[in-house]
Amino acid sequence: MFTGLIREIATVKSYQNNILTIQSKHQAKLGDSIAINGVCLTVIEVNSDGFNLELADETRSIIDESKISGRVHIEPAMQMSDRFEGHVVQGHVDCVGEIVNITPRENATDFIIKVEPKYIAHIIPKGSITIDGVSLTINDVYHDSFRLTIIPHTLRETLMGEYQLGSKINIETDLFARYIDHILTNREQKKSMNWSDVDNLQMSY
Repeated sequence: MFTGLIREIATVKSYQNNILTIQSKHQAKLGDSIAINGVCLTVIEVNSDGFNLELADETRSIIDESKISGRVHIEPAMQMSDRFEGHVVQGHVDCVGEIVNITPRENATDFIIKVEPKYIAHIIPKGSITIDGVSLTINDVYHDSFRLTIIPHTLRETLMGEYQLGSKINIETDLFARYIDHILTNREQKKSMNWSDVDNLQMSY
């Protein structure tokens, strides 16, 4: 589990044969979970200046290759003793979005991000969303896009200040919105268990 608060901007040294090599100040341990631009990956080797991670086929089929090059956001998995900030993030990317509009405001910048319409059901006005691993609040939601308002601090401390029109971004929608949508979508297709069903199930063991 992650919080969507970026701990460091690291550098991709190489990406070959599904192995991603990261140069980082973070002292990783073998088997650690680390989110790279919002993608939860496992450390398979520790180096003197960073660590290696492996990308599964499923992961590579979802993300854009631009997300595993250059500078990247990293966040180690949350520990039980950590202060909980941001929001609940799994590191499971749902889709890749595209920045279609950037509008500077007096003390913030608006980003409009386009996604496939089927993901809009999980994107809620004033709800949470993760963009390249960054926990953010949604302002408005449209048919196939949504608007974020990014404060100067976030632009300075993350890679969002470098985003341009056409930039591709990893998106993880809200965990609870996905759960609720799945339950409501499938409840008519599945018979609910009653107490008689529970008793029969218990007696079968």
